[in-house]
Amino acid sequence: MSTALDRAALLDQLAGGVAALTSSPAWRRYLDVQSRFHRYSFNNVLLIAAQRPEASLVAGFGAWRRLGRTVRRGERAIWIVAPLVSRTGSAEDRSERPIVRRFRFVPVFDVSQTEGEPLPEVCRRLEGDPPERYYRHLVDVARSAGFAVREHRFGGSTNGDCSHPRRLIRIESAISPAQRVKTLAHEVAHALLHEQFEDRARAELEAESVAYVVCRVFGIDSGSYSFGYVATWAGGGPEALAGIRTSGERIHAAASGIVGSLGEVPAVVPGTR
Repeated sequence: MSTALDRAALLDQLAGGVAALTSSPAWRRYLDVQSRFHRYSFNNVLLIAAQRPEASLVAGFGAWRRLGRTVRRGERAIWIVAPLVSRTGSAEDRSERPIVRRFRFVPVFDVSQTEGEPLPEVCRRLEGDPPERYYRHLVDVARSAGFAVREHRFGGSTNGDCSHPRRLIRIESAISPAQRVKTLAHEVAHALLHEQFEDRARAELEAESVAYVVCRVFGIDSGSYSFGYVATWAGGGPEALAGIRTSGERIHAAASGIVGSLGEVPAVVPGTR
């Protein structure tokens, strides 16, 4: 079983991996593409979820075309609300604030409804078949915390979710065994740490950091997924390092509680992948 020092070293590895990723050309290309996606209002998020619950990355027909992708024939649009605005000042006077005259419905489409040029990825789903007992152990930890675990077919890029009101964790049924272990560790961390939280980005950083440590203790290297996930929520290497340090004790405690009494696990040698 790894010591507390080992787990501290693992968090250093996580921060280092995030820093390396966020200084790479692949990260800059990822940010460039992500900057082209509109951030939707809360009401539009609800509309998207009601019409296509598995949606993960949504844009209009023209936006997808500019990214080298086209909407497949026969796909049904997701309808959201867009404001029609005008200015009261002259063309030369830009001091006047735009006024919303009315709203109209416009069609958008999820990435799963398109085809064409692949989008850059910084979170690559894991492959491999770790021992089934690791997944069963995580299910037991979830149950001891009062959560049921069920497999679910999300489709798209969603791997899992955790609902505190329903006391339910759902895991995508179509992903690899290694990804299932990683995802369940992430969702169990949410179950233990985040019944209430004020900062979604910090909560996601904490949950994925716990998942990374737990997976490494299990002998699974989740860096190809966890580095990008933490970076996406933290904002980059320095921000991720600061967040990991701030939440270090919570991450340690949750990871230790999850690994718990599993018994013999592969030894972790800090600095290896």
